[in-house]
This record gives sequence, C-alpha cells and structure tokens, in this order.
Amino acid sequence: MDWNSLKVLSLVARHGSISSAAKALNINYSTAFRRIEALEKSVGGQLFQRAAKGYVPTPLAEEMLTFAKQMLQSAENIERHIVGKEFQPKGVVKITAPYNIANRCLPTVIERINSAYPEITFEILASNESLNLNSRVADIAIRATDSPPEHLIGKKVSAIPWGMFVSDCFFEKYSAQPSLETLGQYPLIGGTGAMLNLAAFSWLEKHHSEAITIRCDELTSMSYFAQQGLGIAFLPIDQSRSQIQQLDLFKPAKVSDIWLLMHPDLRNTKRVRIVFDYLAEFFQSSEFLS
Repeated sequence: MDWNSLKVLSLVARHGSISSAAKALNINYSTAFRRIEALEKSVGGQLFQRAAKGYVPTPLAEEMLTFAKQMLQSAENIERHIVGKEFQPKGVVKITAPYNIANRCLPTVIERINSAYPEITFEILASNESLNLNSRVADIAIRATDSPPEHLIGKKVSAIPWGMFVSDCFFEKYSAQPSLETLGQYPLIGGTGAMLNLAAFSWLEKHHSEAITIRCDELTSMSYFAQQGLGIAFLPIDQSRSQIQQLDLFKPAKVSDIWLLMHPDLRNTKRVRIVFDYLAEFFQSSEFLS
C-alpha cells in the first residue's frame, strides 16, 4: 500500500476536500484524486462519499484512518529521532490571544507542539486588545477581526457565528424560551467600552437597552454572569461550555472571523512558522468548535 496515498487519505478526511489535501501536500488535484482511486482499488471498496459539506469518510476509510494516523505518528517520531535533538527548533514563541482562546484552545495546541518540539517554549499574552506586532510584544497574534492589518502576514482560519446563551437555572424563573422577537421580556447581558463597537452589542443597545441589566467589557465575564442565571448572554459559539446552553443563533451579530497574524520579518523563523502552522491546523479543524 502506497505511503503517499495514505497521506492523501488522512488529509482528505481532515479537510473534507481533495483540493485542500493536494494543496497541503504541494501536489496537483489530479495526482491526489488518482491516489484515492488507487487506494480504493487496492482495498476493494469506496473510501469517501460526497456530501454537502464535502468528502465524508466511509466506515472502511474510518477503519483505515485509525491505522494511518498511527503510521503517520510513527513516521514523525522516526524523523525526529533521526534528525537529532541538536537540529530541533528552539527558543521562545510569544502568542497573544483573546481570553477564551488562550484558556481553552492554546493548552491543547501547545501540548501537541511540545510533544514534537520540546525545545520550543512559550509566552502567552491573554488580551483582547490590538497589539503592535512591530514592537515584538508578540510573535503571533490570534484575533477576531474583519480587517486585519495589511502589513502583517495573516491567515483567516475560522469564522464563528454568535449565539444566545443561558444557564439551566434560567428556566426556573422563565418558562418560555426566549427568541429574538421576545428578548425585551428578559434580563439581558450587554456590552460596554470597546464591546459596543461589535454589532451584537450595538444592536442590543439600539433595540433593547432598557432590558440590559448587566454590562461587561469582556466576553468570558458575560458567560459567567449567564452561568449564574443573571440573564441572556450574547457570545461567539466558541464560548459554549456545559454550564451554559445555547438557545439559538444571534443573527444581528456578525460572524467573527479568526485570523492568525505575524510580522513579515518572522516568516522564515522556523520555530514561529511551526507554531503558526500548528495553530492554523487546529482552528481550521472541526475540533475547534466541537
């Protein structure tokens, strides 16, 4: 069984797209397609089904992927062993990210990087503020923005819709489920300060200012007030957790585009590039918003 074909299999399953798999491997579409066809002929069965969201692995492909992932990991381990520790990238990478992403996402990604590149260390700057990467306060910035600075290297890695969130105890006080049309009948958690620049909170101020009982300047804080049963919070859905439940999407809010940003001078700094690529892979996967 061709090793390169297994790589294509793994990447098509991850991205749901042959084009994306081909791009990741730096091969053309037809080559990637032929490798999938060759694998199907080799195993005697269909590996993917076309669906609205892309290519979906069949049960046969899922079984093969279990072993393919083990083989890929083994190959990476061998490569690291052969290359030798003295050739491993080392040094500090500074990452700035919004509080929720810094708390919930970065530990997962950094654990993976640490397993592969133990000589890379990290400084994490949890902040929602815009930072000047020219000053090298951070090497990589993770930001929700619809207008990333043009002078930076940027990659859009996700788009997060917003939802309306409450705690379970909310329904001990209110029997009817809130909707966009009935929001004014419930206590609402709004924004203040820079949060009022966001579409969600400017809409709330315009349409239901009198129903807002708490205003915060940070999304994670809003989520904890909602968890306490003090009102409805309006949050990007990456804020979802077991203590609060999403009622519905909040359509007045714009989708939040997540960008990875770094200074052009760092594009050839290997440790920074490695971390950038690991972050991109995580945020572009279904794992991020699952």
